[in-house]
Amino acid sequence: QVQLVESGGGLVQPGGSLRLSCVASGSIASIRTMAWYRQAPGKERELVASLTSSGSTNYADSVKGRFTMSGDNARNTVFLQMNTLKPDDTAVYYCNARRLIGVTLENHWGKGTLVTVSS
Repeated sequence: QVQLVESGGGLVQPGGSLRLSCVASGSIASIRTMAWYRQAPGKERELVASLTSSGSTNYADSVKGRFTMSGDNARNTVFLQMNTLKPDDTAVYYCNARRLIGVTLENHWGKGTLVTVSS
């Protein structure tokens, strides 16, 4: 199993910045991809950014150029630096780890951290 704990959410004004962190523990050696998802009220959960074990990143079009995902292997932590935040970025942000078990990809989720962008 993998345990994921997010932190760093909060209230920020439009145009501001936040950095989210996600610490992974447990059976982390088999993790292939880490990702951030978000879910706004009344909407489906959507992929924000992902980071593979080889270091490749991918971003949703809505956050390209504003958000940056990175990882610190020594601390088993991934980050999401969010700049130029907009009210539409308001959501609960979830950390996701995809683990390869044999030929099966297994998803693990954190409990989420709330980001509110409002003046």
